[in-house]
Amino acid sequence: MNIALPIITLVVGLIGGFFIGVYYLRRQMTTMQNDPEMLQKVAKQMGYNLNGKQMQRAQQMMKNGNTPGRPAAGKGQSRKK
Repeated sequence: MNIALPIITLVVGLIGGFFIGVYYLRRQMTTMQNDPEMLQKVAKQMGYNLNGKQMQRAQQMMKNGNTPGRPAAGKGQSRKK
């Protein structure tokens, strides 16, 4: 019992921390979609300088769940289920 309690506590802490992290990240992404200034700040930190048109496109891609590395399903393409 002396060894089991710390192990159980560690596992519960890791699982809880994971879910708290996922919740926080999703909340930040939602906030970023609605706040162009925050999106611009993140882009500058990554070394990009977005103009107005690029900013609108980035916001639209985030709302649709698309990322630059993952093409959207358009003409002739089908999404995997």
